[in-house]
Amino acid sequence: MLVRVRTNVGIWRVDGLDPSTATTKSILNGIRIERPGVEYNAPLSFDPACQIKIDPNATLSSQAVAHGSMIHCRVVPESCAGSGAGGTRIVSSDGSILVSESSASSGGGGFRKGTLPLRDMKMAWTLQEFTALDERFIFRVKRQEERWVGSGGVSMDMESANVFQSYLRNFQFKRQRFAFLYGRFVDEDVKGDEDAGNAVAWVKESSSSSSLPAKNEKVVVEAIYEPPQEADPSPEGYRILDDCKEETVETLASMVGLKRVGWIFGHPPREDGFQLSSAEVITAAEFQLEAAGGVEPTPFVTVKVTVGEDGTSVSFEAFQVSLQCMEMVAEGALEVLPGEKGEGCDAGGDNPGYCKVNETFTAIMEGKETPKVENNFFLTTIPIVQHNSERFVSMFPPSNRDSLGDGGRIQSREEMKRQLQKSGKNGWTFADLLSDFHLLLYLCNDLDVETDIKRISQSVVDRDIPLDEGHKLLIASMAGMDGSY
Repeated sequence: MLVRVRTNVGIWRVDGLDPSTATTKSILNGIRIERPGVEYNAPLSFDPACQIKIDPNATLSSQAVAHGSMIHCRVVPESCAGSGAGGTRIVSSDGSILVSESSASSGGGGFRKGTLPLRDMKMAWTLQEFTALDERFIFRVKRQEERWVGSGGVSMDMESANVFQSYLRNFQFKRQRFAFLYGRFVDEDVKGDEDAGNAVAWVKESSSSSSLPAKNEKVVVEAIYEPPQEADPSPEGYRILDDCKEETVETLASMVGLKRVGWIFGHPPREDGFQLSSAEVITAAEFQLEAAGGVEPTPFVTVKVTVGEDGTSVSFEAFQVSLQCMEMVAEGALEVLPGEKGEGCDAGGDNPGYCKVNETFTAIMEGKETPKVENNFFLTTIPIVQHNSERFVSMFPPSNRDSLGDGGRIQSREEMKRQLQKSGKNGWTFADLLSDFHLLLYLCNDLDVETDIKRISQSVVDRDIPLDEGHKLLIASMAGMDGSY
């Protein structure tokens, strides 16, 4: 199997691992072949913060590390110089890694471009062995008819969805943006057509702990978190910045019974038939790989939002990429097409709806070898509806917004006061108004997450657990509130 290692200097791939016997030592040995002098600041871990260490003595398969899985570590950049199938690595003066092509990567000796010569892998080859090796680099592209989400599809909290698309509206959808969807994977029992429009009735929590999705599994989105980002002319349309709150977001989500269930992005109008750009397809596959822990089925979804040609009607659509797409991305077989911008219909380059096939690999589509693959072959559409969350509200300004993008509103204690002052009016309780993912995340700046926020979250999840008067007084004081609340 192949395992991907995300480091602070890029993603490395270690191939040829036996899942039944491979351990972290096997991965480190694989890295050492190309980077013999690499030094580690943090060991191989399951999480980006390198807090959840991988057991070095247990096999990878026993720890749910599968083909295509992503693990993490941190390395000393200056120690990463070396050579391998991809070329000679040189460390520049600023610590960045530069790669120059070797004879193998330029086609001189490798049996495929970018691979080692056969003799460097093994001295003697049979025809059967060579054919089996070559087949690993050939993908016969076909559509995936089966989807991993049931007929209930994706249900978006109406308030959260409106807050996200309002930012895009403020820029006439000319500035792209992305966010993560937090919610639940549930099983849905459908009885006739009752409540078909609101998609909240007849829902029960999924009791299956299997990595395989239940037959009627559905995605219920309750909150949308926008990581730090800035507009960028790259194919994605935005540049992701370091997120110092990443761990806090995941911890808070877990405390209120949510998990990351998908991602969402907005874009300007596109030509008919152009659904996702190559950058978006590859990103969707990366997220699905991380959610599934490898090349496995997952209900993790991709949602896009755009505006019609009239400039007023906004549409939401949901997708998943196929298992084959996940495998090709894990193997490094798909790339963003040069010149593709992934935005307006006249700015997508010559091939706005295609992924480039890496020269090391061969893609066969409809019986013919092709240097690019139409993205729609990788996509399955997912039904999408809206609901009004029964547990959460979305009133507080989202994190990482600038004042230009939200009508001048940014997170502040004044905004906190404005929201909490509604307590006791129109049926609102203090706990109701605290049940806002963005407000709770804002409180994490001043309150202890493991004690205060954990206790407050219990009252958010279960309204039968009253909010401590001490916490209520503390929060009201932070907001500058006087009198009853």
